[in-house]
Amino acid sequence: MNVLGNYLALTKPRLLPLVLFSGLPALVMAAGGWPPLELVALILLGIALAAGAANAFNSYAEHERDARMERTKTRPLPAGRLRPAQALRFGLVLTLLGTGLLWIFATPVAALVALAGILFYVFVYTLWLKPRTPVGVIVGGVSGAVAPLIADAAIHGTIGAPGWILFTIIFVWQPPHFWSISLYRRREYEAAGFPVLASRIGEDATRRRIVLWVAALIPFSLLPVGLSLVGPLYAVAALGLGAWFLFHAVQLARRRDDASARLLFRVSLFHLMGLFTAMIVDLALEGMLAEPQIRELAVLVRQLSGT
Repeated sequence: MNVLGNYLALTKPRLLPLVLFSGLPALVMAAGGWPPLELVALILLGIALAAGAANAFNSYAEHERDARMERTKTRPLPAGRLRPAQALRFGLVLTLLGTGLLWIFATPVAALVALAGILFYVFVYTLWLKPRTPVGVIVGGVSGAVAPLIADAAIHGTIGAPGWILFTIIFVWQPPHFWSISLYRRREYEAAGFPVLASRIGEDATRRRIVLWVAALIPFSLLPVGLSLVGPLYAVAALGLGAWFLFHAVQLARRRDDASARLLFRVSLFHLMGLFTAMIVDLALEGMLAEPQIRELAVLVRQLSGT
């Protein structure tokens, strides 16, 4: 991997499509229509840079622990391809670029929300909670769900219902997503010094808690329908995806094996991506976007998904 690829790896680029897909519908809902494509691109770029900055700082803070885990020991810092100081400087540059873009081309509030998300992720979650308590993942969900808040604030300088609702969906989604991976990576996390829920309450209790959180996620995912932010297409998709997610959560509780935990982790990713894709499609079909703008949106979605 070349130097550019190593720096890109610090941002954890596989996570960025989810960040962008959650910000895009919040932008459209907050604006009541499709903003100029150039503005959308700049706002999403600012959000992506801020998310990349948070991940770079996380890579810097956890590089010694990453070296103890099979899943993370090949990352640029534990593998020695980059020095910790390089990762720290890179995170600072991304922070300035991301918040600067949002401040100049969107609103100062959006930039401040992005900065708050970075600081919360680094200092509250990564450095304080994650090494100390397995429930830190719940509080840490705040930073993982901040993209819709940034996107909403980027339009009017305030955070309205669209941003808070999408924030809540991601916040409730994150614990079962992370608990599923911690079940089959439990020993790796423990070796790295990260407490996991299964070590505190047992694996069966963790599986039952996953089922409860996934079940709770379904009504939260329908909140945009209840407030008429989206239409029936999204409602059908949310119910179907929620039922699929819950089915596999119940299967995990019944089978109690690592294979089911791995499958649920993958299902959780497809579930969230599916929800936000359904939102975008529904917004287009409900007439919020004019025909030329729908074509522009399709191009943007393909670019974000790398297809």
